[in-house]
This record gives sequence, C-alpha cells and structure tokens, in this order.
Amino acid sequence: MEIMKRETEIARVTLAGSVVNLLLVGLKALAGVAGHSSAMVSDAVHSLSDFLTDLVVLVFVRLSARPQDESHDYGHGKFETLATLLIGLALAAAAVGIVVNGAIQLARWLQGESLPGPGKIALWAALISIVIKELLFQYTRIKGKKLDSRALEANAWHHRSDALSSIGAAIGIGGSILLGERWTVLDPLASIVVGAMLVKVAWDLLGPSFGELTDSSLPAETEREMLEIIQGVPGVEDPHHLRTRRIGNCIAAEVHIRLDGNQTLEQAHEKASEVERRFRDRFGAQSHIIIHMEPFKNA
Repeated sequence: MEIMKRETEIARVTLAGSVVNLLLVGLKALAGVAGHSSAMVSDAVHSLSDFLTDLVVLVFVRLSARPQDESHDYGHGKFETLATLLIGLALAAAAVGIVVNGAIQLARWLQGESLPGPGKIALWAALISIVIKELLFQYTRIKGKKLDSRALEANAWHHRSDALSSIGAAIGIGGSILLGERWTVLDPLASIVVGAMLVKVAWDLLGPSFGELTDSSLPAETEREMLEIIQGVPGVEDPHHLRTRRIGNCIAAEVHIRLDGNQTLEQAHEKASEVERRFRDRFGAQSHIIIHMEPFKNA
C-alpha cells in the first residue's frame, strides 16, 4: 500500500511539472518566433526535452512500483534507476546542444557576421521561465527527497537546467536590447557557460545511475552503520563478508554472522530474525538482507 501511495505522489508531482513544461514550450516558441530570437527558440526545445523526460518518469516509476514477481525476485526498483539514467542522458544531450549552438553563433560573430537582435517579448518570456522553473525545481526536489525518489530528484535538476538556460537567454537577449547590435554576441557566450554548467549536473546524475545499474557498493559510512546495527544484536558476533547494493529506492545486503553453535536452531533463527528486524527498521520495510549463519563454540 505504501509503495502505491509513493508511486501516486511521484506521478502527481511529475504530472504537474509536465503541464507547466508544455505551457512553457508554447510560450517560448511563440516568443522566439515573434521576437526573432534563436536563443528563445532553443530554450523552447530545452523545455520540450523537460516535457519528454516527465513522460519517462511517469512510465518508469509506475513500472518500478510493481511488487516482486516470478521474473523479478527483487522487485522492479531498477526501472526507476533506469529512468534517472535516461533523464541524465537527456540532460547531457541538451547541455551539449546548448554549447554547440552557442559555439556556432560565436564563430559566425567572429567571422564578422551580424547576429540578429531579439525583441522584448523574448526577454519577458525568458524572465517568466526563470521564475516558474526555479519554483518547479524547488518543489520537485523537496518532494524527491521526501519520497526518496532519485528519478524525481533528477527531474528536478532538469527543471533547474531549463531555468539556467533561460538565464543565459535572458542575459543574451537583454544585453542585445540594452547595449545594441554590437553586443548580440552575449547570447552565444552565455549559452556556452550555461551549457558547461549543465554538463556537470548531468555527470552528477549519470554517475550514481551507472553505479546502481552495475551493482556498485553502498558508501562506506552506510556499510559501517549496517555492521554496527548487526553487532548490536546480543549473541551475534563478527559480521563479515558484507555485500551491499541499491535496487531503486531500496537497499539490499548480504552478510555472514557468527552465532553460538551450542544453541538450538530455533534460538539461532531468532537471532537472525532480530538482525533482519533492526535492519528493516533502519533502512525501510522494503529493504533486503540475506544472512548466512556460522557456528562457533564457546569454551
């Protein structure tokens, strides 16, 4: 039930973002055409990429919320990780596109070509986009952290990337309007700087996603905390061979423990069950832990 509630909340947040993105696509496209601003048209394309990634989140988070079945014994959590990876790739593609487009315009300016001056309607569209997308970023990021959804957090950064893109467009458009035709080069220069920032954001999203999909271990501090929890159970000694990974928003671990070999199987099972209870109390009811018990003899 909790999984379905989480999925519904993620879908609600994402759907709100997708509606806003679709409206911004129309606003920016109209302002770009009416204001003769290639920067604003490019920004509209960026908002379109945001809208498409919203659709990715809606589809993949629904898949990740499915319970375990015969084909997925550990559930479908990695579908959410895959969604995060796709969002990161889309963000990287948008960032590279911004840099390349800015570089092309800069090269044209250096060769003596005059870049077109945009109209005020394009500047207003950029300013409105900055405010709306920053608010959407803050809302989506807060919800992503609350719901422990990496896909939502990744999508939040995609909203931020659109706000940064609009800042670059606003600087270029505003500079051209205020300073005259000689300064139309501000637009491509700002685009290059913003694009470079977005490449860094995309890299930060892609790294953890690749790590999860290739079953990289959890951070050392998390593993130390796991060992402390296990050692805190009376009668459990020498936890070792700890192996960890993430499955979407869940944590999975395998560990060997030593128990008194003179106790009954029922007593040993109760100790292992207590380890499981404490582990799930800390890392969530959907977390996975496999315990291998080894006997030792008390003198």
